[in-house]
Amino acid sequence: MIRINLMPQKRVMRRRGEAGGGEASSGESQAWLAFVLGAVLLEVIVLLFVYKTKQDQLEKVQKHNQELTANIDAIKREISNHAEIKASLKELRDREEAIQKLQSARTGPTATMLELSRIMTPGRGPTIDRDKLEQLKRDNPSAVPNPNWDPRRLWLATYREADRTVKLGGLARDGEDVSEFLRRLSLSDYFYDVKLLPASKQVDPLTKLELVKYEMSAKVRY
Repeated sequence: MIRINLMPQKRVMRRRGEAGGGEASSGESQAWLAFVLGAVLLEVIVLLFVYKTKQDQLEKVQKHNQELTANIDAIKREISNHAEIKASLKELRDREEAIQKLQSARTGPTATMLELSRIMTPGRGPTIDRDKLEQLKRDNPSAVPNPNWDPRRLWLATYREADRTVKLGGLARDGEDVSEFLRRLSLSDYFYDVKLLPASKQVDPLTKLELVKYEMSAKVRY
């Protein structure tokens, strides 16, 4: 009988198995290390991206703050002499008002005298808005000027103005002529707050006609 000793072969195979297991264990370690390094690298990349984003946002905020600061400084410079500018504007307004008053004082009395001329011209009348006159004709026809009135029946003898208040007076043939003149003055755009002062009658020494002596007061617009 032949005997074969298999013990040494088993030992060799066991050793080979142990050697293969070691190599596998070493490969797993290297793969795990690569995974960890990759995760760390990815985390670093993410952190760098986040840092860059925040840095850009910070730069934008800082730039915006610088612009706001520049605007505030500019506003401070502009309002630093606000009182001086305000005083200059007031002076300019006062000058403008003074010029307007002088202009009105120069042209205003002339305008009112022209208006009186229109009122006392046959076929004409006071300066009044056409729509207002038409409405007055519908609402109160008796307040409308009489187109057939003869202004030659009334004479204007005095006209005095002070502080845009006038007093005028004269003679008329009768009370209706005075009423018509008063009506026209009241409707004129140039006169307001027209009041009839106490009137009286007198006889003209030349014509021997009985006349009405009247006086009125009014305020003028110009």
